This record gives sequence, structure tokens and C-alpha cells, in this order.
Amino acid sequence: MNYVPSTTTMATTKLRLNIEELNEDFFDDTRLLGITAPVKNYQFCLQLNNLLGYQFRLNPGLEIHLRRKERSYYFSIYESKEPNSFLVHYLYHNQFDGEYLLPEFKHMDFLWLMKGDLVDDARCSWIKQSVRNLSGVQLVAELTNEQIKNKGNMVF
Repeated sequence: MNYVPSTTTMATTKLRLNIEELNEDFFDDTRLLGITAPVKNYQFCLQLNNLLGYQFRLNPGLEIHLRRKERSYYFSIYESKEPNSFLVHYLYHNQFDGEYLLPEFKHMDFLWLMKGDLVDDARCSWIKQSVRNLSGVQLVAELTNEQIKNKGNMVF
């Protein structure tokens, strides 16, 4: 039996992923803090856990891998879930081996993303003030989506 290819061709549709839209969706209803604290990741998380009651743990599955200048860079992410809520706190380390996850914020050592549920202004202010009082913390500032040029670097 001979096979004869069909003369009808199907129209091909190309689907294109809109990265900008994906990045915007990721940051919908989030709050982001930039923190300057020249301390080790684990020391900072230990303070957050012991003094403020969070449960930050390293989540290797969320680690951000970037390739720049033919080298690989790995940015760790710590995670703390709020009980009885959809709110999850993510603490990114902004620096690895001389490179930055968000180069526009080189002066920030950590980026604290609150995602999954509404964080009102009062709660965000309490977090900022509490973090400011921790040992080694020099600066805590809320960052707006408009200030972040490299949003895609934070998407996991």
C-alpha cells in the first residue's frame, strides 16, 4: 500500500508568550520591600523567624538561575507561608558572586515580596518598622512596580 500525502495543508498558528504580561501578572497584588542589611542570608532569616515570628526556610525549588557574561548565577529564595491565609512571603537574596538579581537596586541586599493575599498599609508599615529594628539593618524601603526594571528576574 502506498501512502499519498494530503494536498490540503492546515493553517499553522503560532502562539507567542507575552513575557511582559506574565511579569505584570506575577506582580499583581504584591508588596515589595528592599532591605539593606549586610548580613548572611541565614542570619537575617533567623532574626526574622525568632524576633518577628516568621518561618522563613530556604526553598531550593524557587532558586533563580541567571546566565550573564557566560557565567551562571544563583539567587536563593526563602519562603514563609502565613497560617490560615494565601499570603506567602518570599525573601530573595539580591546578590551572588558580584552580580545582582535587580541591578537597579545594587544597594539592597534583600528583596521581600509579599504575594497571594492583600497586605494592607498598616501591616506593611508594621513589617517595615519591625525589620528596621533588627540588628544589622540599615534601610528598609517599599519598592513600586514602576521602579523595577528587571521584573522578569524575580519571576519563578
